[in-house]
Amino acid sequence: MRAAFEAWAQKDGHIVRRREDKPDEYLVFETQRRWVIWQAALAHGKAPGGRKTAAQKEAEAQEKAKQAVQRAPAIAQNDAAVRNQVLNEVLDAFSSLGGAGGLDDILKVVQSLKQKQETVAEQPAKTADRVHHNA
Repeated sequence: MRAAFEAWAQKDGHIVRRREDKPDEYLVFETQRRWVIWQAALAHGKAPGGRKTAAQKEAEAQEKAKQAVQRAPAIAQNDAAVRNQVLNEVLDAFSSLGGAGGLDDILKVVQSLKQKQETVAEQPAKTADRVHHNA
């Protein structure tokens, strides 16, 4: 790394002689300053210990966006089907009440939907029991 810096600095016209008392430092202040900047730039550009560069982060974000776009229609269709089913059940429950209004209607609707859900959940269990007993 130092050899690359010194080659660059000499080409740029800087004196790359080092101090005798501190061989890690350059004799000329401007060369020393550029060496510190060079090291900081290299340390910033590296990806140590799992750190990602901006290009890697951007590529990863684009990949996630592509995957989300590809999966979104299937999820949206399933969500839409569930929402429509629930909406239809709620509308049916409210229409069967006759329009008395208020919190009582809401409680009746919730209880009605719970009963329907329990009934639907029990039917596959009964079917499984019949198949099991017949076998």
